[in-house]
Amino acid sequence: MAASSALPGSLLMAALMLLSSIIQAQGITRHYDFNVTMANVTRLCGSKSIITVNGQYPGPQLVAREGDRVVVRVTNHVQHNISLHWHGIRQLRTGWADGPAYITQCPIQTGQSYVYNFTITGQRGTLWWHAHISWLRATVYGALVILPKVGVPYPFPAPDKEVPVIFGEWWMADTETIISQATKTGGAPNVSDAYTINGLPGPLYNCSAKDTFKLKVKPGKTYMLRLINAALNGELFFSIANHTLTVVEVDAVYVKPFTVDTLVIAPGQTTNVLLKTKPSYPGANFYMSALPYSTTRPGTFDNTTVAGILEYQCPEEPSSSPSFNKALPLLKPTLPQMNDTNFVGNFTAKLRSLATAQYPAAVPQSVDKRFFFTVGLGTLPCPGNASTCQGPTNTTQFAAAINNVSFVLPTRALLHSHYTGLSSGVYSSDFPNTPLIPFNYTGTPPNNTNVATGTKLMVLPFNASVELVMQDTSILGTESHPLHLHGFNFFVVGQGYGNYDPVNDPASFNLVDPVERNTVGVPAGGWVAIRFRADNPGVWFMHCHLEVHTTWGLRMAWVVLDGRLPHQKLLPPPSDLPKC
Repeated sequence: MAASSALPGSLLMAALMLLSSIIQAQGITRHYDFNVTMANVTRLCGSKSIITVNGQYPGPQLVAREGDRVVVRVTNHVQHNISLHWHGIRQLRTGWADGPAYITQCPIQTGQSYVYNFTITGQRGTLWWHAHISWLRATVYGALVILPKVGVPYPFPAPDKEVPVIFGEWWMADTETIISQATKTGGAPNVSDAYTINGLPGPLYNCSAKDTFKLKVKPGKTYMLRLINAALNGELFFSIANHTLTVVEVDAVYVKPFTVDTLVIAPGQTTNVLLKTKPSYPGANFYMSALPYSTTRPGTFDNTTVAGILEYQCPEEPSSSPSFNKALPLLKPTLPQMNDTNFVGNFTAKLRSLATAQYPAAVPQSVDKRFFFTVGLGTLPCPGNASTCQGPTNTTQFAAAINNVSFVLPTRALLHSHYTGLSSGVYSSDFPNTPLIPFNYTGTPPNNTNVATGTKLMVLPFNASVELVMQDTSILGTESHPLHLHGFNFFVVGQGYGNYDPVNDPASFNLVDPVERNTVGVPAGGWVAIRFRADNPGVWFMHCHLEVHTTWGLRMAWVVLDGRLPHQKLLPPPSDLPKC
């Protein structure tokens, strides 16, 4: 009898299961087409033409799984140059896909396309994507949801439903005109006209009741809200009336769960919370509200409140009914005062990594490189004369700096200049490790408030363990600064108020289960200490996620050199990399 080449059924099934598990472990490729176009949108009883992706505001949700390869073809159909950043994606060796204009790429010009190609490695949770040039992210942003690998559960009870909740800001005027005018005069730009939830300002603004985000829920269910702060300049308190929220994740990293009535979320940050609805129909509707946290003087930020409405499905009501019972009482949450720094400090102190065998907290226990950076506002000589200057004085304009260096954006992309070795005239590698002139950082401001300017980078050897302390300054008033580091997660090992004490403060550092993030608030009038391992070669932007501060120069970049082994080196640039 001739031997059969076919596998027995049991072996065939085993082989198929093995192949399936290999495919799941390696992930799949997910393709997206993003077309940057203009669209007319009506808000606050006014219509304006805004830049969008695929005509959507907010933009389309991108969904993938841990281990997937993501390929996004972006085509620019508008008159502005564009680039997109995949906020929080580590971009291991794929810095060409990171997106900040003139840092890792030249922007995509009108009529041109660029393919962002990256693999999601060791990450799962809520991130987001947004434009990373000028102020275009005011309308160009969307959710980026990374599901766990197939068969891997959440480390908390699975929710019955997951809902993205994206906070934004809305200007009736064109934001590019606003920031251009502010740059010319040296003054602060006009603040926004409203905050939004999923693009909708809600009923607390004039002429906006019809533009309200409504979340319809059922009693006795658990909803996971994927909160994203995409606002340009607003840190926000958020609460839902008569409900509690259990925090389970920040910046796509699981945390030890804890329950709060109110949370705070800075621009650039994400927070996943579990909302457990009431066991029976409550006979009321509930505001879900957000208002700004700021220690600056009123008038320098949008001091308004955005609200959506949480409504319960009536037992007799079909699940598909869009109706909203206006006859029911509408309850409002009690939110902190706008400058409640103590609340913010207490909330952030509760954040802790899971630090389990499956989700370890790989905090560097020893440090190769230590840095101390001051962050805050300052001044520069005004570009105009006294009659046109609108800065802090009639001879100065607003500026912002890290270690007194206000970063000047180059006209050629830093990553390509580094990769080709053609950095001369583009950047220098002499960013200061510490402030050149120490002073009482949170005390009486120095007489000279002017900052230096330049395109200076900090160079790190591959795999160096880094400790960075960032200190707020009071030169033009203390203020919280949400600092975002591209290309890395980092551990927040310590924070405090006043001036950092390098002798005594490290004794209180948490090296066991500190929270792991990509965006952290430098406390108003205080400091924060982070640690990370420089295991990702390339050029990586670090900047304040208050867009006005980034525009004023509160930004810098790190160069991480290649390692010795092939898998420790930056990959070559793609053939369609945009040119300046």
